[in-house]
Amino acid sequence: MKQPVFALSLAAVFAVAAAFGGVLDNAWIQGRTDKNPLAYKPGEEMVFTLTPQGVEGTLPEGEYFLEWKRGGDDGIMENGKVPFTGAPFVYRTKLDKAGFVRLEAYVVAKDGRRFQKTFTGDATTPEGKKAMNDFEKQKKIVFFDGGAGADIDTLATQPEPKDFDAFWAKQYTRLDRVPVKADLVEIKCQNPQARLYAVRIDCAGLRPATGYLSVPKAVDEGKTFPARLETHGYSGDRCTHDAPASARDNEIVLNINAHGLKLVEFGATEADTKALRWETRSHDHSYAFDPKQNEDPETAYFNGMVLRVKRGLQYLKTVKGWNGKDLIASGGSQGGLQTIWAAGCGEGVTSAESGITWCCDMYTNGKLRLDPSQKLPSDGWYIPWVEALGYYDAANFAKRIPKTCSTFITRAGLGDYCCPPTGLAKLWNNMTCPKKILWVQASEHGFIPPAYEGRDFLREEPASAR
Repeated sequence: MKQPVFALSLAAVFAVAAAFGGVLDNAWIQGRTDKNPLAYKPGEEMVFTLTPQGVEGTLPEGEYFLEWKRGGDDGIMENGKVPFTGAPFVYRTKLDKAGFVRLEAYVVAKDGRRFQKTFTGDATTPEGKKAMNDFEKQKKIVFFDGGAGADIDTLATQPEPKDFDAFWAKQYTRLDRVPVKADLVEIKCQNPQARLYAVRIDCAGLRPATGYLSVPKAVDEGKTFPARLETHGYSGDRCTHDAPASARDNEIVLNINAHGLKLVEFGATEADTKALRWETRSHDHSYAFDPKQNEDPETAYFNGMVLRVKRGLQYLKTVKGWNGKDLIASGGSQGGLQTIWAAGCGEGVTSAESGITWCCDMYTNGKLRLDPSQKLPSDGWYIPWVEALGYYDAANFAKRIPKTCSTFITRAGLGDYCCPPTGLAKLWNNMTCPKKILWVQASEHGFIPPAYEGRDFLREEPASAR
């Protein structure tokens, strides 16, 4: 199943550095498979080659090791540790069923702790300070986290609720009873070619849709533009939405938060923010994670979020200067989930750009991955499964995206187990619209490795006949 290969390359032979003295401070691990990682068949051997990059000098013998772990949708787990010499490590495995394999590898010191990079440059100059700031934003470990899939086009989701469409028709009727009405407060904008507004839009549910609207000034001359709804990632207890400093002058953009929170332009104070932090929690769970609240799909926290997304699209279509044809939705993570909701909620979205899409295949994530006996790859951060979550699963909404909407999954990480690749594949499989997806090897939820040949795999398909 595994075959380590060790040999120091000539390029890595420099003056010997002191142990932990910067040899690995610019290092990273480049991972490739012997073929397209999405194209394996069940039972076919998958060959991973992990090649260290950026090693600056000779690695002290016996100081570093590569600790690796294999998991997969087959529930098989393997692990091991080999000396880390700077040479490639080759690992061979297979998957006997449709799904994904995950391979993780971390450089550790001889005491077993993961190596942590330190900044060794000169931070006294402006260039050095910028380099240090850039360094601090990066992951400090030297690692690979990626995978490969077998027969992924056959992966299917848990059956959706039988009354899915009837349920949402009922919810949208609630929204129809509330007129599309907005209050705007103009705020300073650094782009002289655009105007920026704080906006509060009436909505069904407990709170309005709130955010910031930017409009090109050229609408005053009769020009028209595409309209875009931007949505946010998971915010936990922050419950804040800061106004942007500037705005684009080639699109009308409505950027909404997930909660319909009160904005400072409408008088919000710190007391309001603190109160909302408590209001969004349920049974001491962060928002959307309480299984008791989620048992009833009408009390699930996501209910109001879907309605605010739909209302945001409805409002955008009333804004002076919209060209009447281009309606775009975009966001990442939770924002990617909201983007799929936007595309599938019946408001005529023409283009959807969803990155690292959260909550695809919520049954597998929230039930099977949270069950240790299943031994499935997991980062543990999933909403506990209850049947009512089927109404909110991105993969179920994906079936409702019309063929007039071009959908682009802008990033699906083969090492992202906040939004596991199995769920992203099922999301893709459920779409009948024109679609694209960019699979990125060694990409986690918040990490993308440097570009290299064999990292990115773009798939594109026209609308299907289904």
